[in-house]
Amino acid sequence: MTCTALLVIDMQRDFLDPGGYAAGAGLDISALRQPIATIQALLSAARRAGMLIVHTREGHRPDLSDCPSSKLARSRVAGAEIGSQGPLGRLLIRGEHGHDIIDELQPQAGEPVVDKPGYSAFVNTDLPGLLTNRGIRRLIFTGVTTEVCVHSTLRDAIDRGYECLLVADGCASPYPELQTAALQMVGVEGGIFGRVVHSSELLQQIESQEVSS
Repeated sequence: MTCTALLVIDMQRDFLDPGGYAAGAGLDISALRQPIATIQALLSAARRAGMLIVHTREGHRPDLSDCPSSKLARSRVAGAEIGSQGPLGRLLIRGEHGHDIIDELQPQAGEPVVDKPGYSAFVNTDLPGLLTNRGIRRLIFTGVTTEVCVHSTLRDAIDRGYECLLVADGCASPYPELQTAALQMVGVEGGIFGRVVHSSELLQQIESQEVSS
């Protein structure tokens, strides 16, 4: 059993496809789609290496009972109210077409999918138990958006004692300036939030089993 897990955070239609939540809020989904090929390559390598792969999805119960009023109000101001009807179904609602992971990155059988109501995948989910039960000590981070859900999960992981690797070309933001800042923030003070790596370096390490043991 390896001690490393690959996290694929929120690569959902609501964030990446036209008609979803992000598009409705005016975000640049072309920028958010840029990591897809990189994540595909990492998934293939991780599967060959026998690594644990965990996919996450942000979304809420159909009755919105797990959606804070402040979050709902913010989404309304942004022009994409959570729970409202869109081309992909109700925005950010579990079970809707838009809530699911994009076709290009669909989980394989046995790969856990963690549904989270907030930004961090550790809050109100079974992710902590999944990682503990598998003896995971190192996490590889990919997904969207870098400055929100990826960073929120990364910071929680650091406080829980995990070694964290953030894949620079495996995550994305609709705002170039925030993408740059989010990557730079990880490595300050000797790697306060872990280490930023490029997928080419990481793929070599996975293939040689250097990163999974």
